Amino acid sequence: MTDSENILIAAEDVHDARLVFEMLDGDFARITISTKAEKAVEDFERQKPAVLVLAFTSLAKAQGYYRGLYRSSPQAHAQLHKTLVLCNKDELKDVYALCRKGHFTNYILFWPLGYDATRLSMEVYRALQQVSYATAGGPTVREFAAQAREIDGLGAMLDDTLAEGEEHITRADDALKQLTDDIGQELAQLPAAVGLERSIDASSDPSQLALEAVISRLREKLDRFSAETMQPRLQTAAATMGPLRGWVGDARRNLTPKLQGLRGMQALAEKVRAQVLLVEDDPLQHRLLQQLLITEPMELVFASNSYEAFAAIHRRRPDLILMDVNLPDINGIETTRRLKATPGLAAIPVIMVTGHRQKEIVVQSRQAGAQDFIAKPFDREVVLKKIKSVMSSVGSY
Repeated sequence: MTDSENILIAAEDVHDARLVFEMLDGDFARITISTKAEKAVEDFERQKPAVLVLAFTSLAKAQGYYRGLYRSSPQAHAQLHKTLVLCNKDELKDVYALCRKGHFTNYILFWPLGYDATRLSMEVYRALQQVSYATAGGPTVREFAAQAREIDGLGAMLDDTLAEGEEHITRADDALKQLTDDIGQELAQLPAAVGLERSIDASSDPSQLALEAVISRLREKLDRFSAETMQPRLQTAAATMGPLRGWVGDARRNLTPKLQGLRGMQALAEKVRAQVLLVEDDPLQHRLLQQLLITEPMELVFASNSYEAFAAIHRRRPDLILMDVNLPDINGIETTRRLKATPGLAAIPVIMVTGHRQKEIVVQSRQAGAQDFIAKPFDREVVLKKIKSVMSSVGSY
């Protein structure tokens, strides 16, 4: 059994918790109950649940428990889990809105006990599946897109390399042909160059006749060396150029469709938009930043507080986080510190958003792990420059 299968039932009433436990016990093996408020953080951190079932009798109590857990336990941010809220029919509208915002994963109509008995187990099963998929470590769409861009660059490099190889082969072939001609000419001119082509009178003395014989044998050896040794070797070397040129041509023909496919991947990769998460509780700032980035290849996602931010991060990992310093639950500096202390999330770059530049805020933000700062009110050129700079440094843009 692994932590990814742990289920924690949180409730204020032991009997309610036992009821939920008994409903799940037949389908799931590792279930724990937490009913003491003073041990809520301890129970969560010890059990490390994949699914947290909030079995409180009111939505307000469930919210209070979960907010307290997030404020008091850094592990609540780090531990990937899904949260199911048991609610009554009068709370459906409110709990639906909270789930849409990412406060909870899903809700189940449970109170009073006129419920679908299988719905709870089905939602727990689905939540466990989602956690299992999320922890499997598979690449994201944007990671695939980044690899596609890298592969496209390698494809272009390969295309250039083949063209350069063909050019080198042509030059080598031409140089070998020229070398063959030059050697032939040098061998033909060698006797004259050493003075062996002067005419010799047959009536001369015997020493001259002996010299003529030596010259004749030397010329025969030179001719034989050229015909039997030098020329065949040059011809063999020249013959290798043909297959080599053919190999390059075959490689180009075979690789051309693949390279075209890579360019198609690049075209698809360009359609993948970088995701930027803005953690800011002021809706006006949401709209302002959305207008600033409307023409950029970025998808802007919003969170109003720390635990909405972590819920959004666990749903879909962003390429960049713009973190407001002043948040209503946990301030942006502490949220960043917790993010950077979480394995698997620490690499996400963070730019702090602040309306002031006190030295203390800057120092604390840097120490927490923020890469840069953006000051309010937003200046479009400054915002874009800093976003692109940070995202380029981590290969996300």
